[in-house]
Amino acid sequence: MSKAKILVVDDEPRIVEVLKLYLEKDSYQVVTASDGRQAVELARKEKPDLIILDLMLPGIDGLEVCRQVRSVSNIPIIMLTARTEDADKLVGLELGADDYITKPFSPREVVARVKAVLRRAAEPKTSKQIAVSNLLIDLDTYEVSCHGKKVELTTTEFKILAALAGHPGKVFTRAQLLDSVQGLDYDGYDRTVDTHIKNLRQKLAGGENEGGCRISTVHGVGYKLGL
Repeated sequence: MSKAKILVVDDEPRIVEVLKLYLEKDSYQVVTASDGRQAVELARKEKPDLIILDLMLPGIDGLEVCRQVRSVSNIPIIMLTARTEDADKLVGLELGADDYITKPFSPREVVARVKAVLRRAAEPKTSKQIAVSNLLIDLDTYEVSCHGKKVELTTTEFKILAALAGHPGKVFTRAQLLDSVQGLDYDGYDRTVDTHIKNLRQKLAGGENEGGCRISTVHGVGYKLGL
């Protein structure tokens, strides 16, 4: 039985070839694109379960591809970046990327990351809701509303918010929040959590200043959901 369909987007043929080989060896279906426009078209046409997306692409770059895909879909996205592109990593996470992998990388690491991200996206959900003041989180449908307004979140953002809301007022360190998304290794990039928190603050209705929708910073420690 075939596994999920993966869209691999990179303009370096050797990288595409190697990733395709390793993913297909693990029974994944693989479609490929070598530029941004083709990636957006295939994402729409093929409806992949996950996209592996290089940042540096001809035509439309990876950030714009991510932006366009995110405007219509919550398909998990893993970005491929160079170690010198820290600013682009942050922008990618802000746009809704679920993970990133730095070049050069081990193909086995990519396959492991694919499994982890897909596992998070497909996790069985319990029939449970978390309500904190004006914030409502449905763990069954992965839906969030604040002040009655629906909030669209990525899987990673949802996991972090659910962890905070599950213990309102409790301060979570960055490491604990990363654990809430199943301990995914972000290469020690501390600002990853900060970026997801920034995204959450922007997306939550009423921003930082409204009841249960407020995420507070505890300097030197981490974050908590305010009451």
